[in-house]
Amino acid sequence: MSKERVLVAMSGGIDSSVAAVILHEQGYEVVGLTMKTWDYANSGGRKKETGCCSLDSINDARNIAVELGFPHLTLDIREEFGDYVINHFTTTYLAGKTPNPCVLCNTHIKWDALLRRADKLNCDYIATGHYAKVREERGRYIISKGKDLNKDQSYALWGVSQTSLSRTILPLGNLTKPEIRAFAQKRGFKDLLNKSESYEICFVPDNDYRGFLKRRVAGLEKEVHGGDFVLTDGTVVGKHQGYPFYTVGQRKGLGIALGYPVYVTAIRRDKNQVVLGRFPELLKDGMYVNELNMAKYVNLQGEKLDTITKVRYNDLGTPAVIEQEGDMMRVFFEEGVHAIAPGQAAVFYEGDDVIGGGWITHSFNQNQAAEAAIAAQSQ
Repeated sequence: MSKERVLVAMSGGIDSSVAAVILHEQGYEVVGLTMKTWDYANSGGRKKETGCCSLDSINDARNIAVELGFPHLTLDIREEFGDYVINHFTTTYLAGKTPNPCVLCNTHIKWDALLRRADKLNCDYIATGHYAKVREERGRYIISKGKDLNKDQSYALWGVSQTSLSRTILPLGNLTKPEIRAFAQKRGFKDLLNKSESYEICFVPDNDYRGFLKRRVAGLEKEVHGGDFVLTDGTVVGKHQGYPFYTVGQRKGLGIALGYPVYVTAIRRDKNQVVLGRFPELLKDGMYVNELNMAKYVNLQGEKLDTITKVRYNDLGTPAVIEQEGDMMRVFFEEGVHAIAPGQAAVFYEGDDVIGGGWITHSFNQNQAAEAAIAAQSQ
């Protein structure tokens, strides 16, 4: 007897393919689905079409399905992906912040698109090849870190809704990458073993986001070119290429020499300024986070909670106390954190569990907390 019917998101890569095979072998009635999120012909980049949206990847996913005897479909979500993810990507950079399109896509596009199609196909569950775990605990669905901490993707899933998580299966959560490769090799999927992994933004295949912005926003260079590089005290030390082309923490590609290493410490969009400073000036011990999605603790109003907080995907995390203020979360780090970039996701952990997360609006040092609160509320 078959178990429930599950719709598996298949990119054509080894992880999602193995996830589909595992569920098939466990007796689920599997339906494979590959989502077309972006047309590389429209990107204007120089790199050959590769990755999850390419024709080769779609065919690779279909071949797995054909070999195992389950159906495979493709879903064109380019319009909704472009309208939401790419527009947010460009407007965030134009606001002087640093976007995280992969988290946004998971939260607002992929899971929603999967669930809508799952309902049409009478599928009980959806599944992906993410390295993370999901469980139900006292009526709440909790994301936690995957077994392979080097590949863990729980950070990217903080924004997935409770409704979506209640129907989500993550087959790779208890496996490591070497175990997944061994699984594919044992079952004869040699083509999967030879596929390289992509770490680029899917709609910026040449990894040149500046070029993408220039092509996407007409007249951008003319509008933002020629602003000032300034030090923290306002001293002008040079001209930049346009504030959207820089991110907090950046050192390379500044095109300026001051006789000592400098980093981007802040972006002042309203003044078309990029602020430079030495490495210690990147250190902040507090930040504000908005657009919260809290899973393990729904409401922390009036309470403080000890956490490990990540401010970027590859961050190991830093001990922090979080305290909710209205619809914002105020975060105090026990030790300072370098290069906290507004626009990036902040994710709060309790052990391996994701408590929740949100988007960074503003960072500060604790002796500037009052000024930071005013600035955060204006974001």
